[in-house]
Amino acid sequence: MKTEHVCVEHKTHVLLKCEPSLPVLVVCDHASNSIPEDLQDLGVSKEHLASHIGWDIGAGSVARMLGSELGVPVVLASNSRLVVDCNRRLDDPTAFPAESDGIPIVGNKDLAQTEREARANAFYWPYHHAIRDELVELEQLAKAPAVIAIHSFTPAMNGVRRPWHVGALWDKDPRIAQPFMELLAKRPNVMVGDNEPYSGRHPADFTLDHHAEAEGLPHLGIEVRQDLIADDEGAAHWSSILATVLQTVLNDEGLYTLRAGRT
Repeated sequence: MKTEHVCVEHKTHVLLKCEPSLPVLVVCDHASNSIPEDLQDLGVSKEHLASHIGWDIGAGSVARMLGSELGVPVVLASNSRLVVDCNRRLDDPTAFPAESDGIPIVGNKDLAQTEREARANAFYWPYHHAIRDELVELEQLAKAPAVIAIHSFTPAMNGVRRPWHVGALWDKDPRIAQPFMELLAKRPNVMVGDNEPYSGRHPADFTLDHHAEAEGLPHLGIEVRQDLIADDEGAAHWSSILATVLQTVLNDEGLYTLRAGRT
């Protein structure tokens, strides 16, 4: 049965609250292509904002549906990755990109340090504080709640086709990633990428690195191909598949412990 969430909207994030059935939090860093009015769309056309440079197409819908299917809370960023990328370290040049996939982001050109700090304080840190607050609440259910981050990827990049339907991104902690990939790969006509098309070992993975890996929490980054989830029907189909697979993995009570040997 799908869980009904209480939706709490903030300037920086959307929080979907529920009585959690599992000590799990779903997050989505690139759920929105919205830009605050005073930033004047950063000089980017509506067409480009609606494309993959403005957000992870379909990821927000999948995150919401997955949270409902699993019966767990969800935190979604409310602003475009072009305002500030919540999945980057703030000293990463792509946190405030001057261009994206060849498109100039005029409002980010020669951005002063004071402007970067103002955006970080206004949009970036409140989102991450919301994630931390939810994890603290989930610690009432388990010592080490799990974090599932939802993203999406383009079917092709730089002329190279990306055949995977879903990618599992992970680094040092295989506790969710390995059984997730094994179970998903058993489903007919599903191609699973192991750290494809991006890698969980890449430093541009701030949210899971900061909230989960550094703390020893079980976690997984999931990438779904955008053409599969660009509409509600596709998002519902794939969120159902992900929920079925994850339910099996996340129902293991032994999962919710701090990873040994964490740094």
